[in-house]
Amino acid sequence: MEIKKEKELIRRASEDPAVFAALYEEYYPQIFGYILKRTANVELAQDLTAETFFKALRKLWQFRWRNVPFSAWLYRIATNEINQYFRRGKHTPASLDELLRQGFEPRTDMSPEVEMMETQDELERHQEYLFCQETLIRLDIKYQEVIALRFFEKKQIREISMILGKPEGTIKSLLHRGIEKMCNVMQPSRHARIMDNERSKYLINEHPEL
Repeated sequence: MEIKKEKELIRRASEDPAVFAALYEEYYPQIFGYILKRTANVELAQDLTAETFFKALRKLWQFRWRNVPFSAWLYRIATNEINQYFRRGKHTPASLDELLRQGFEPRTDMSPEVEMMETQDELERHQEYLFCQETLIRLDIKYQEVIALRFFEKKQIREISMILGKPEGTIKSLLHRGIEKMCNVMQPSRHARIMDNERSKYLINEHPEL
């Protein structure tokens, strides 16, 4: 979406919640996919995604066009929701009904049931990913979030810095230590070799002087 159009939609949505539907449809796939990769649970991902957009709509008036894009702001809210879930071990989500009551209705043609079945099939076809995800959630949250954004979402260091509100140097340090910890947690196997390859690529891409 063009920045100019997005700015106008945000301005209008702050006055008329029904306009928020366009922003919801634009960013729903990214945010849902990110949360799904962090949780590996379709129903939970749907709940947390609804909660993310509900809070975004409710706090839209707080968003300011500075150095953080709107998509990064959404990722930040989603990351906070995921972290809260992992810390509490329980979740009482805001359903899509809450969003509908705010005055907007998404125009997507895919029903939740179809979305769930297709996504579950996709997850089951990626057992290596599931193994990595199970290992990832054994790490501290500070490592989970940077690794997920870097390798699952393919975000650059600068983008992760904006999403998490941390200096780029801190992000690089967390990534390096997080990948090392994942490799240590994994038993010697093909999966561990996958992470070793990721660690090598990270060192080459982020530290070409090494």
